[in-house]
Amino acid sequence: MLKLAANLSWLYQDLPFMDRFAAAARHGFGAVEFLFPYEFPAEEIVAQLKAHRLTQALFNLPPGDWSKGERGLAALPGRESDFAAALETALRYAQVLDCRCIHVMSGLIATGADLSLMRRTYIDNLKRAADRTARTGLTLCLEPINRRDIPGYFLNTTTEAAAIIAEVGAPHVKIQFDLYHCQVTEGDVVRRAEKLLPLIGHVQIAGNPDRNEPDIGEANHLYVLDALDRLGWDGYVGLEYRPKATTAAGLGWARRYGISA
Repeated sequence: MLKLAANLSWLYQDLPFMDRFAAAARHGFGAVEFLFPYEFPAEEIVAQLKAHRLTQALFNLPPGDWSKGERGLAALPGRESDFAAALETALRYAQVLDCRCIHVMSGLIATGADLSLMRRTYIDNLKRAADRTARTGLTLCLEPINRRDIPGYFLNTTTEAAAIIAEVGAPHVKIQFDLYHCQVTEGDVVRRAEKLLPLIGHVQIAGNPDRNEPDIGEANHLYVLDALDRLGWDGYVGLEYRPKATTAAGLGWARRYGISA
Protein backbone atom coordinates (compact mmCIF):
# COMPACT_ATOMS: atom_id res chain seq x y z
CA MET A 1 0.00 0.00 0.00
CA LEU A 2 1.23 3.48 -0.83
CA LYS A 3 2.29 5.66 2.10
CA LEU A 4 0.65 9.10 2.20
CA ALA A 5 2.22 12.14 3.86
CA ALA A 6 0.05 15.12 4.79
CA ASN A 7 1.59 18.40 3.62
CA LEU A 8 1.02 20.67 6.59
CA SER A 9 1.75 23.82 4.60
CA TRP A 10 -1.27 23.11 2.39
CA LEU A 11 -3.68 21.02 4.47
CA TYR A 12 -5.43 21.96 7.73
CA GLN A 13 -5.24 25.68 7.00
CA ASP A 14 -7.94 26.34 9.60
CA LEU A 15 -5.52 25.31 12.36
CA PRO A 16 -2.32 26.87 13.72
CA PHE A 17 0.71 25.11 12.29
CA MET A 18 1.64 23.25 15.46
CA ASP A 19 -1.91 21.87 15.79
CA ARG A 20 -1.80 20.34 12.31
CA PHE A 21 0.38 17.41 13.40
CA ALA A 22 -2.34 16.14 15.75
CA ALA A 23 -5.00 16.61 13.07
CA ALA A 24 -2.99 14.58 10.57
CA ALA A 25 -2.47 11.80 13.09
CA ARG A 26 -6.19 11.70 13.91
CA HIS A 27 -6.93 11.08 10.24
CA GLY A 28 -4.51 8.17 10.15
CA PHE A 29 -1.46 9.74 8.53
CA GLY A 30 1.84 8.21 9.56
CA ALA A 31 3.95 10.92 7.95
CA VAL A 32 3.93 14.63 7.23
CA GLU A 33 5.82 17.08 5.05
CA PHE A 34 5.82 20.85 4.73
CA LEU A 35 7.55 23.60 2.81
CA PHE A 36 9.78 25.20 5.43
CA PRO A 37 10.31 24.51 9.14
CA TYR A 38 12.56 27.47 9.87
CA GLU A 39 10.07 29.71 11.68
CA PHE A 40 10.07 27.19 14.53
CA PRO A 41 12.84 25.62 16.59
CA ALA A 42 13.51 22.09 15.36
CA GLU A 43 12.96 20.79 18.89
CA GLU A 44 9.36 22.06 18.93
CA ILE A 45 8.63 20.30 15.65
CA VAL A 46 10.23 17.03 16.69
CA ALA A 47 8.18 17.11 19.89
CA GLN A 48 5.02 17.13 17.75
CA LEU A 49 6.34 14.34 15.55
CA LYS A 50 7.12 12.16 18.55
CA ALA A 51 3.90 12.97 20.38
CA HIS A 52 1.83 11.85 17.40
CA ARG A 53 4.12 9.08 16.11
CA LEU A 54 4.71 10.79 12.80
CA THR A 55 7.59 10.55 10.36
CA GLN A 56 8.95 13.69 8.73
CA ALA A 57 8.97 12.77 5.03
CA LEU A 58 10.30 15.96 3.39
CA PHE A 59 10.93 19.67 3.67
CA ASN A 60 12.67 22.31 1.53
CA LEU A 61 15.99 24.05 1.88
CA PRO A 62 15.70 27.73 2.81
CA PRO A 63 14.67 29.44 -0.46
CA GLY A 64 16.36 32.79 0.06
CA ASP A 65 14.13 35.76 0.83
CA TRP A 66 10.64 34.40 0.12
CA SER A 67 9.02 37.76 0.90
CA LYS A 68 11.03 39.32 -1.93
CA GLY A 69 10.05 36.61 -4.38
CA GLU A 70 13.06 34.31 -4.12
CA ARG A 71 12.26 30.67 -4.81
CA GLY A 72 15.54 28.88 -4.25
CA LEU A 73 19.25 29.55 -4.58
CA ALA A 74 20.86 26.52 -6.19
CA ALA A 75 20.99 27.85 -9.77
CA LEU A 76 21.79 31.48 -8.96
CA PRO A 77 25.30 32.61 -9.97
CA GLY A 78 26.95 34.66 -7.26
CA ARG A 79 24.82 33.16 -4.48
CA GLU A 80 26.96 30.07 -3.86
CA SER A 81 27.81 31.04 -0.29
CA ASP A 82 24.12 31.68 0.46
CA PHE A 83 23.27 28.27 -0.94
CA ALA A 84 25.96 26.60 1.17
CA ALA A 85 24.61 28.30 4.29
CA ALA A 86 21.04 27.27 3.41
CA LEU A 87 22.19 23.67 3.03
CA GLU A 88 23.82 23.68 6.46
CA THR A 89 20.64 25.07 8.03
CA ALA A 90 18.55 22.37 6.35
CA LEU A 91 20.96 19.65 7.45
CA ARG A 92 20.67 20.73 11.07
CA TYR A 93 16.88 20.49 10.87
CA ALA A 94 17.01 17.18 9.01
CA GLN A 95 19.18 15.67 11.71
CA VAL A 96 16.89 16.74 14.55
CA LEU A 97 13.69 15.81 12.68
CA ASP A 98 15.20 12.53 11.43
CA CYS A 99 14.10 13.52 7.92
CA ARG A 100 15.68 11.52 5.12
CA CYS A 101 14.64 13.65 2.14
CA ILE A 102 15.10 17.36 1.46
CA HIS A 103 14.09 19.39 -1.57
CA VAL A 104 16.65 21.69 -3.23
CA MET A 105 14.86 24.54 -5.03
CA SER A 106 16.63 25.81 -8.14
CA GLY A 107 15.50 29.46 -8.12
CA LEU A 108 14.13 31.92 -10.66
CA ILE A 109 15.51 33.13 -13.98
CA ALA A 110 16.28 36.84 -13.72
CA THR A 111 15.71 39.12 -16.70
CA GLY A 112 18.68 38.77 -19.05
CA ALA A 113 20.16 35.84 -17.12
CA ASP A 114 22.72 33.58 -18.76
CA LEU A 115 20.91 30.22 -18.74
CA SER A 116 24.04 28.21 -19.45
CA LEU A 117 25.76 29.85 -16.48
CA MET A 118 22.74 29.12 -14.31
CA ARG A 119 22.87 25.48 -15.32
CA ARG A 120 26.58 25.22 -14.53
CA THR A 121 26.00 26.92 -11.17
CA TYR A 122 23.14 24.52 -10.42
CA ILE A 123 25.22 21.46 -11.22
CA ASP A 124 28.26 22.72 -9.30
CA ASN A 125 26.16 23.50 -6.22
CA LEU A 126 24.47 20.11 -6.42
CA LYS A 127 27.82 18.35 -6.70
CA ARG A 128 29.08 20.11 -3.58
CA ALA A 129 25.80 19.36 -1.78
CA ALA A 130 26.01 15.72 -2.84
CA ASP A 131 29.57 15.47 -1.52
CA ARG A 132 28.50 17.11 1.75
CA THR A 133 25.63 14.65 2.24
CA ALA A 134 27.21 11.51 0.77
CA ARG A 135 27.43 9.69 4.10
CA THR A 136 24.37 11.11 5.83
CA GLY A 137 21.70 8.82 4.37
CA LEU A 138 19.88 11.83 2.95
CA THR A 139 18.22 12.08 -0.44
CA LEU A 140 18.44 15.43 -2.21
CA CYS A 141 15.39 15.99 -4.40
CA LEU A 142 15.00 18.25 -7.43
CA GLU A 143 11.41 19.19 -8.24
CA PRO A 144 10.46 20.36 -11.74
CA ILE A 145 7.89 23.13 -11.17
CA ASN A 146 5.61 24.53 -13.84
CA ARG A 147 5.95 28.18 -14.86
CA ARG A 148 2.25 28.90 -14.52
CA ASP A 149 2.45 28.54 -10.73
CA ILE A 150 5.97 29.94 -10.39
CA PRO A 151 6.78 32.09 -13.45
CA GLY A 152 10.45 31.99 -14.36
CA TYR A 153 11.31 28.91 -12.31
CA PHE A 154 14.54 27.43 -13.64
CA LEU A 155 13.79 23.69 -13.48
CA ASN A 156 10.57 22.79 -15.31
CA THR A 157 10.62 19.25 -16.68
CA THR A 158 11.50 15.77 -15.56
CA THR A 159 13.63 15.44 -18.70
CA GLU A 160 15.75 18.41 -17.59
CA ALA A 161 15.95 17.05 -14.04
CA ALA A 162 17.11 13.63 -15.25
CA ALA A 163 19.83 15.23 -17.41
CA ILE A 164 21.08 17.34 -14.50
CA ILE A 165 21.09 14.35 -12.17
CA ALA A 166 23.17 12.43 -14.71
CA GLU A 167 25.74 15.23 -14.76
CA VAL A 168 25.85 15.48 -10.98
CA GLY A 169 26.53 11.77 -10.86
CA ALA A 170 25.45 11.10 -7.26
CA PRO A 171 23.03 8.24 -6.50
CA HIS A 172 21.29 10.14 -3.71
CA VAL A 173 20.26 13.08 -5.93
CA LYS A 174 16.76 12.25 -7.17
CA ILE A 175 13.64 13.68 -8.80
CA GLN A 176 10.75 14.96 -6.73
CA PHE A 177 8.00 13.70 -9.00
CA ASP A 178 4.99 15.98 -8.57
CA LEU A 179 2.05 14.67 -10.59
CA TYR A 180 0.39 18.10 -10.70
CA HIS A 181 3.43 19.92 -12.08
CA CYS A 182 4.19 17.09 -14.49
CA GLN A 183 0.66 17.15 -15.89
CA VAL A 184 0.78 20.93 -16.43
CA THR A 185 4.16 20.95 -18.16
CA GLU A 186 4.62 17.52 -19.78
CA GLY A 187 1.65 15.15 -19.45
CA ASP A 188 1.95 11.42 -20.18
CA VAL A 189 2.46 11.02 -16.44
CA VAL A 190 2.29 7.22 -16.13
CA ARG A 191 4.79 6.60 -18.94
CA ARG A 192 7.14 9.14 -17.37
CA ALA A 193 6.78 7.43 -14.00
CA GLU A 194 7.64 4.09 -15.57
CA LYS A 195 10.74 5.52 -17.23
CA LEU A 196 11.90 7.60 -14.29
CA LEU A 197 11.14 5.26 -11.38
CA PRO A 198 14.82 4.56 -10.54
CA LEU A 199 15.42 8.32 -10.33
CA ILE A 200 12.39 9.20 -8.20
CA GLY A 201 13.09 10.12 -4.60
CA HIS A 202 9.71 11.51 -3.56
CA VAL A 203 6.22 11.83 -5.03
CA GLN A 204 3.66 14.60 -4.56
CA ILE A 205 0.10 14.88 -5.78
CA ALA A 206 -2.68 17.38 -6.45
CA GLY A 207 -5.54 17.56 -8.93
CA ASN A 208 -5.33 19.48 -12.19
CA PRO A 209 -5.92 22.23 -13.11
CA ASP A 210 -6.88 23.90 -9.81
CA ARG A 211 -4.57 22.05 -7.40
CA ASN A 212 -7.40 20.61 -5.33
CA GLU A 213 -7.85 16.99 -4.23
CA PRO A 214 -6.35 14.46 -6.67
CA ASP A 215 -9.74 12.95 -7.48
CA ILE A 216 -10.99 16.33 -8.78
CA GLY A 217 -10.28 17.73 -12.23
CA GLU A 218 -9.09 16.77 -15.66
CA ALA A 219 -6.49 14.12 -14.75
CA ASN A 220 -7.16 10.75 -13.12
CA HIS A 221 -4.35 10.88 -10.60
CA LEU A 222 -5.75 7.94 -8.64
CA TYR A 223 -5.01 5.86 -11.74
CA VAL A 224 -1.44 7.19 -11.60
CA LEU A 225 -1.17 6.25 -7.92
CA ASP A 226 -2.30 2.72 -8.76
CA ALA A 227 0.35 2.60 -11.48
CA LEU A 228 3.04 3.74 -9.04
CA ASP A 229 1.89 1.07 -6.61
CA ARG A 230 2.16 -1.61 -9.33
CA LEU A 231 5.62 -0.33 -10.24
CA GLY A 232 6.70 -0.90 -6.65
CA TRP A 233 7.06 2.68 -5.45
CA ASP A 234 7.73 2.34 -1.73
CA GLY A 235 8.47 5.95 -0.79
CA TYR A 236 6.03 8.60 0.36
CA VAL A 237 3.35 10.40 -1.62
CA GLY A 238 2.97 13.93 -0.30
CA LEU A 239 -0.48 15.53 -0.45
CA GLU A 240 0.47 19.00 -1.65
CA TYR A 241 -2.95 20.28 -2.60
CA ARG A 242 -5.42 23.02 -1.71
CA PRO A 243 -8.56 21.45 -0.19
CA LYS A 244 -11.68 22.50 -2.06
CA ALA A 245 -13.57 22.77 1.23
CA THR A 246 -12.07 21.46 4.47
CA THR A 247 -9.23 18.96 4.61
CA ALA A 248 -11.44 16.35 6.27
CA ALA A 249 -14.23 16.77 3.72
CA GLY A 250 -11.87 16.03 0.87
CA LEU A 251 -10.10 12.95 2.22
CA GLY A 252 -12.63 10.36 1.01
CA TRP A 253 -10.36 9.39 -1.90
CA ALA A 254 -7.62 8.41 0.58
CA ARG A 255 -9.61 5.80 2.52
CA ARG A 256 -8.12 3.02 0.40
CA TYR A 257 -4.72 4.06 1.79
CA GLY A 258 -5.76 3.88 5.42
CA ILE A 259 -6.81 7.52 5.88
CA SER A 260 -10.11 8.29 7.60
CA ALA A 261 -12.00 11.57 7.23
